[in-house]
Amino acid sequence: MRPVDVEEWKQELPEFREKTAKFYEGTLSKNEYKGFSGRYGSYAQRSQKASMLRLRMPGGRVTRERLKFVADMIRKYQVECVHFTTCQTIQLHDLGPETVCNIMEEALDAGIIVMGGGGDFPRNVMCSPLSGVEKDEYFDVMPWALAAGEYLLRFINEKKMPRKLKVSFSNSPANLVHATYRDLGFAATSEGKFDVYSAGGLGNNPKLGVKVAEGVEPEKILYYIKAMWLTFCAYGNYENRGKARTRYMQDALGGAENYRKAFEEKLGEVLDSGEKLDISLEGKEVTKTGASTKITDSRILEQKQPGLYTVVWHPMGGLPKMESLCALSDILQKMEDAELRLGPDETAYVINLTAEEAGKVLEAVGDSATTPFEMSVSCIGAKICQIGLRDSQGLLKACVEAVREAQIPGDALPQIHISGCPSSCGTHQTGALGFRGASKAVDGKGQSAFMLYVNGEERQGQEAMGRELGTILEEKIPEFLVKLGRTVGKSGMDFATWNRENPQGLADIAQEYV
Repeated sequence: MRPVDVEEWKQELPEFREKTAKFYEGTLSKNEYKGFSGRYGSYAQRSQKASMLRLRMPGGRVTRERLKFVADMIRKYQVECVHFTTCQTIQLHDLGPETVCNIMEEALDAGIIVMGGGGDFPRNVMCSPLSGVEKDEYFDVMPWALAAGEYLLRFINEKKMPRKLKVSFSNSPANLVHATYRDLGFAATSEGKFDVYSAGGLGNNPKLGVKVAEGVEPEKILYYIKAMWLTFCAYGNYENRGKARTRYMQDALGGAENYRKAFEEKLGEVLDSGEKLDISLEGKEVTKTGASTKITDSRILEQKQPGLYTVVWHPMGGLPKMESLCALSDILQKMEDAELRLGPDETAYVINLTAEEAGKVLEAVGDSATTPFEMSVSCIGAKICQIGLRDSQGLLKACVEAVREAQIPGDALPQIHISGCPSSCGTHQTGALGFRGASKAVDGKGQSAFMLYVNGEERQGQEAMGRELGTILEEKIPEFLVKLGRTVGKSGMDFATWNRENPQGLADIAQEYV
């Protein structure tokens, strides 16, 4: 494929500068600016006094060069807030109008694309974060995810697109990137091929994807991406913006089977068109070797490459400390083949480390959660996000503090998922416990609250959307979690075992709160 011409993107930057200046001068409305700026991966924050910028990291892969760029921008522009997102991107927050324009231009110079990071465009292509180094993976899907991301950039200038188009590649049934319920997902098989799923998604009207193909050769993936686009062009809802997502096509076409037939029809058109979309790729083998030295830690994983390790880093709420991020960048510049991988639950992984290097990385990123509960997921929240209803980051902080104070055992609570609104940026429908921003009437007045979801499941073959149990006042959620944690802790089981053996237990404890 012909590489994307970054110079073409740069020609658009003067218009972004002009309209950004008008917005901050007050001569361009919030809605007009939002409709324009999303194309550039940027939005004004809730205060309308600062902006955010979303840096695409295809496949969640942050090379040493990309990480250095982020660290350089932090230092150069005194960036104080960075967020690792559930779509495996890096968001820079609290940027002034001049700063957001400058970083956008410098990012393109560094080969980091921001275009299409927001708005009605193909989003960052996701990939299992440990692809290529994970012991139990079917095969390394990262090269195919990167090729898909490069191809999808060409659709940014198309006139008809879904409102967001999320594509992911999974390397095993762990299904961390939700390949079986994205707009388009490629799930690896043990035969070195892909099963393809389509028209799934979280948020309002959540849907599991429809399996539209089995045993697809990796070289053919672009035909399926083109077919996805054509299917939406033909059957997508362009009249109702709220329904302009691929998952609504399942209902519009009368069910999953009819959707599958519609997709197959468009795939046939692509295959018959004569357009050559076959790709041939070779994954980069990790040739680095480690010494026989062993290192063990709760945050260290052994890779399938003998003598190499991965360090797990989960900054609370996906908000790393700036000094940790910069320190990590500095030390990785001297470590061959090392790189950062972003996970879909805001966990970061530093891969391809020797035992000695892993020890140094552990010291650099000391701001890491270690228990499943403290490794919980939260969107950026209503203090920053324009459309957010509730302060999801504030809730997470309050819950962690309460659980720590109560000295709940580390395995008594699961990772929770918090979204400030129905958009599910915190993936609240996928976890054992999920919370979604809402309102609850008390004495006739609306109070800050969250809808509780339970028993969501992401593993392939066991997928399930979390079941709504009811709405809990925000101020009561820490108390609810402490009570749940104490109950599980007294049982002597971990949460997963307790929940499995007490199928009514969660609902019983939640009853007094919902």
